[in-house]
Amino acid sequence: MRIQKFSRPGVILMATVVAIITSMVAANATQTITTPNAAFISYSLAAGANSAAITPANNRSVLVMGCCTNNAGVGQVSLLHIPSTVIRWVGLESYFGAAITAGSSNTAGAHIVWIDYAHTVDIQVASVDTILVHNGLGITAAGNVTLVW
Repeated sequence: MRIQKFSRPGVILMATVVAIITSMVAANATQTITTPNAAFISYSLAAGANSAAITPANNRSVLVMGCCTNNAGVGQVSLLHIPSTVIRWVGLESYFGAAITAGSSNTAGAHIVWIDYAHTVDIQVASVDTILVHNGLGITAAGNVTLVW
């Protein structure tokens, strides 16, 4: 049996074709990874006080995490802010009596998520376009809220 050999130009041509096809497949398989945006808000609120209004990003999912450091607790929601229309969310209340929280509102004062141990400090709807931290604890409450989008 006779083995046929390819000419040198034929081998170079075949290697070039393989390289081009490999490059095309690799180019289509690339993934773009972007750095997320984040906002970090600290609060120290007297009993019954509200924080300044916080405006979540528009028309995209926003992870909202909050904690109270002196009445140790933490809660979080995934939130959607549709400008001039509504704020919608689903997440988990602070751990003591933890439960799923979910809702949709454009009314100031609507509860979103408890972020302290005793379920007295919460994130609420402030307006159709904003949220805030409300201290229902009988003492000063301190902590922070982080938004990631």
